[in-house]
Amino acid sequence: MKDIEIPYEADRGKRYRFFEMLPGLLTWSVLALPFVLSQVSPRACVFFIVAYLMLWFVKALGLNIRAIQGYRMLTQHQKLPWQQMLEDLKQGKVQKGMSLPAWHSATVERLKLEPAAVAVDDIRHAIIIAAYNESREIIEPTIQSVIDSDYDMDKVILVLAYEGRDGAQSKAACTALAKKYGDQFMHTMAVEHPFNPKEVRGKGGNITYAARKMEKYIIKQGINPLNVAVTTLDSDNRPHKQYLAALSYMYAATANPLYVSYQPIPIYSNNIWDAPAPMRVIATGNSFWNVVLSMRHHMIRNFSSHAQSLAALIETDYWSVRTIVEDGHQFWRSYFAFEGKHEVYPLYVPIYQDAVLSDTLRKTLKAQFVQLRRWAWGASDVAYVAEKGFFTENKVPRFDMIAKFGRLLEGHVTWAAAPLILAFSAFIPALFNPKDFAANQLPLIASRIQTLALVGIVVTLFLSVKMLPPKPERYKRRRTVWMMLQWVMLPVTTIGYNSFSALYSQTRLMFGRYMDEFDVTDKAVVTDENKKIL
Repeated sequence: MKDIEIPYEADRGKRYRFFEMLPGLLTWSVLALPFVLSQVSPRACVFFIVAYLMLWFVKALGLNIRAIQGYRMLTQHQKLPWQQMLEDLKQGKVQKGMSLPAWHSATVERLKLEPAAVAVDDIRHAIIIAAYNESREIIEPTIQSVIDSDYDMDKVILVLAYEGRDGAQSKAACTALAKKYGDQFMHTMAVEHPFNPKEVRGKGGNITYAARKMEKYIIKQGINPLNVAVTTLDSDNRPHKQYLAALSYMYAATANPLYVSYQPIPIYSNNIWDAPAPMRVIATGNSFWNVVLSMRHHMIRNFSSHAQSLAALIETDYWSVRTIVEDGHQFWRSYFAFEGKHEVYPLYVPIYQDAVLSDTLRKTLKAQFVQLRRWAWGASDVAYVAEKGFFTENKVPRFDMIAKFGRLLEGHVTWAAAPLILAFSAFIPALFNPKDFAANQLPLIASRIQTLALVGIVVTLFLSVKMLPPKPERYKRRRTVWMMLQWVMLPVTTIGYNSFSALYSQTRLMFGRYMDEFDVTDKAVVTDENKKIL
């Protein structure tokens, strides 16, 4: 097996440390550039800022178009008769009398000429639900959403993976739920992950330990690991009822699932009516971003809930136990394990998740920042990709490697720097050159460009209303009005949470202050009596 592990801290040399520092160095350099240019050449600074604003104006138009396209695709795929389409794949012909997309007929014809590696009837699913301190009220709806799927549960293995370290509190809930729902699945397991000092305190170690236990069951049953699609869920993740059927279709339609991960669209709407306004804005923004990414196939990476064949997981020794961002990192592990032969296929059905919500507003505001800084720790993959891609012998195509590395690095720098540049850079030249005409005109020019770009908020507002789940009866109509007015907070949340969380993570990485513990996000349930249960 290839060495695809992240090196321990003691094994990271100067070269590796340089690439760990690179995202932060570039981000702070970009932020400093307007100040430097303002003193060296005010006109050059004005040109740079206007060009940057225009670049983001064009990107904003593109993102809005992708959001509309992605929403349409998401809506269409949720309505497709996936079970009937699976039957068509089995029979090798499209049954008449149904209005189905043209790509379905093309898939049926292709599979008649070139059968895929896994037949429809041979597919099995393993659902791994990771838990730490979550209560039964959080975990049970997730299990119920799997049971409610439009799919045969006799082909589904349920694995409840709970932590046994640091006084974790989910053991009682997981064991009780495994007992209650065990006979509704092909097989059910509740697996306790013991403390391991060689692992970071994170989700990767938990689901890896559980998957290895599950692998033993699969082998004992004589099932080919390539026939098993493994989906990882957090305890609050609720798959759409068509998720398993749609995943089965994509799995059966893939020439070789060994080289593919399947990414549904995370939608943060489970408790969107209950979350405070800043968290609603961030959650909805994250949902839109996931929809946009689904339409940009070259940009998709494993994120949050995703699926991969058990055979591929065995080849990669499951998920990394050395990072707190095991989801996105799994893409790179698979990419290098298979010499660049790894893709992520979008799955246009949602996995509904919770917005951040704790028992008090103060804790909720803090928990949101903690969650985002954990996501932003994905910048640590820059050093890993550089080391494995450029300085370790491999057969990965060079151009593809360079393109993927560039997108990874640019994405993290943009995450941290772009909101601050867009919001404040137009005022910097005039601060240092109060008599320069161009410097004084720049805020007005920037204001005009940003005003045009704000038209995109209309698209965001429209889609956010369309994607809202039904309003709970405990809320009055005025709650809907606040759902629309909340978008005035977008500049504050973008800078205060998105940009600052990325700056925080990249700066910590620069100075070698590693995050070696997965900060579990609070997931509170609000009852009909308006009580919160953690």
